[in-house]
Amino acid sequence: MGVAEVLRCEVADAFSCLMVTGSEELVSRVIRVKVQDRANFHFPVTVVMPFCARYRGSYRDVTVKIMDGERRVSYVTPVTTEGTYGGQRGSFAEVKVYSLGFFAVVSCLKRENYTVPSRGLSLKLPMDQRICLNYLPGAFTAPVMAQIMIQPLDAVLLAAVKSRSDVYYSVVSTSPLLYLTHPTSQPLRRPLTVTLPCPPNPERKRKIRGQGEETKHHHTHSVYPAWDQPAGHRVRILGALKSSKETSNEQLIVLGSKDKQWSVLEKVTVRNQQDGLASFELTENFDRLLLVRLLSPLQPCHLTSLAEELEESVGCHAVTVVLQHRQDKPHTVLLAALPSRDLSWELNKLRAQGYSGLLETSSDISMCEGDQLLLRFSGNITSTDDTDLNVIIFLFKYSSFAIGTQNNQNDIPQDGIAFHSQRINHLLVRLTEVDPFGNHSSPHYKGAAVFYKVTRGELEWRGDKAAPKDGKLLGDPVCKLSLTLPKVRSINRPITARVKICEETDSLPDSLLLWLAGELSEEEIALLALSLRLRRSAAQLVKLRAGDSLSTQAFHVLAMWRRALPAAPHQPKASQLAHCLAKSGRPDLARELLLRQAAATRQGSLK
Repeated sequence: MGVAEVLRCEVADAFSCLMVTGSEELVSRVIRVKVQDRANFHFPVTVVMPFCARYRGSYRDVTVKIMDGERRVSYVTPVTTEGTYGGQRGSFAEVKVYSLGFFAVVSCLKRENYTVPSRGLSLKLPMDQRICLNYLPGAFTAPVMAQIMIQPLDAVLLAAVKSRSDVYYSVVSTSPLLYLTHPTSQPLRRPLTVTLPCPPNPERKRKIRGQGEETKHHHTHSVYPAWDQPAGHRVRILGALKSSKETSNEQLIVLGSKDKQWSVLEKVTVRNQQDGLASFELTENFDRLLLVRLLSPLQPCHLTSLAEELEESVGCHAVTVVLQHRQDKPHTVLLAALPSRDLSWELNKLRAQGYSGLLETSSDISMCEGDQLLLRFSGNITSTDDTDLNVIIFLFKYSSFAIGTQNNQNDIPQDGIAFHSQRINHLLVRLTEVDPFGNHSSPHYKGAAVFYKVTRGELEWRGDKAAPKDGKLLGDPVCKLSLTLPKVRSINRPITARVKICEETDSLPDSLLLWLAGELSEEEIALLALSLRLRRSAAQLVKLRAGDSLSTQAFHVLAMWRRALPAAPHQPKASQLAHCLAKSGRPDLARELLLRQAAATRQGSLK
């Protein structure tokens, strides 16, 4: 009693990328439970978390993952219930814990722990009864504890890997990937027999099935036994039976892994059994096993590459980045990283919540569980700091939301979308224009959302979120989605008596050019001169007049460009110069220039 009053529970989805490792998949929110004001209470504490596992199957299970204040990880098998809890209906995981910290429900491969006694053991795995391990008596010098996990490899995954390279053409099928853990101090003294399913060639199965149906047709249309048929009929029946039982030319190869290094077990003999099963004997310990069925021989280097690609592709997913507007709130945009297989379903859910505005989607991006997409803006659109919490007026039952609060620095990614294959994370961002006088020939402000991929291994704990270890090494963007904002009000230039004021405030005074000249380096001056399209003779003239002073050279370059502009009252000189600064690699100076120019404009209007 009273424990709930002294504990504080808060959502910590910003750490979701760091809460999954290996083959784990996140199926719940991430929460952090901590004690308020160092209050005293007694353990254990019962924690009940809602979760939604879309894909369970017989190979996967759910468990509660706990990470304490010192980042030590523990797993607790929960009591899972389906029904109503606290007025909410769904799936719940209940655990009793003796420490506090971060909590999450994850889906992971089922682990089968067993003991191999001295008298031997014949084990059929509960996850897949076709897989069997047979330990002979005396296989180990003493009883040992062992563990096994099964990672299924479906035909779609194999077909995707085969499509990337022609060298895998002869691969017919593979067995599930077997993770086997034995004590390193106990080598095998007697062979271990492993039985794995590895389906035969489906084309051959269809051929045999057709021959069998033909044979059955001969039987059903005759009133006499087969041996009473004429000789011609007997030859056809016997030929069909013989072809259905003849041995195949397909080869079965075993691959084993030690210390994360795959190798072909050439000395291991594989025996074909019925119903697509095959067995082989091992005389040494391996931590991973894979059986491959081939139509023709394949070089060992290609076989090991196949095993590595299969293992890597298991956790990879095709992802589509979606950018969706609401018609009633054009300045709010929703960003999401969705599995491509669920794209239509998820878009229908968004439409049901009122997101029927402009839709932008990317091409497929390969991402793994826990990878992150970092976001930055380019062009004349950026995010605003005053994001309104009221934009979250809808909820998805098992979705996570984040509010975009980027700093006004388009060149530095601030926000990210974490990808989880069984959860959909959304990012809500409030947009605003960079330059209200920009895109003057268009009814919309234009920009782009640029995404950079950061893998789970490149993230680290930093403050209250997961951040890339080195933000300067993001590489090339994986996708760009165009953004538009309607111009809410038309910005009319002042006329008649106020024209003179606009010309004065928009004429880039010498004070503004002097400030800008002092901020530029020699290399930046050269790049800016190219962006301003100054002739080489003009640049030489600047050097003659300004001497060796960089700031003086920069000022003469800017002044010469200003004099060359047409004397039009509506010429946006500040916007043009800001655009050239951004092209030269100084978007920060471009932004500061526009801010100073806007301040000068307001001051001139007051006068």
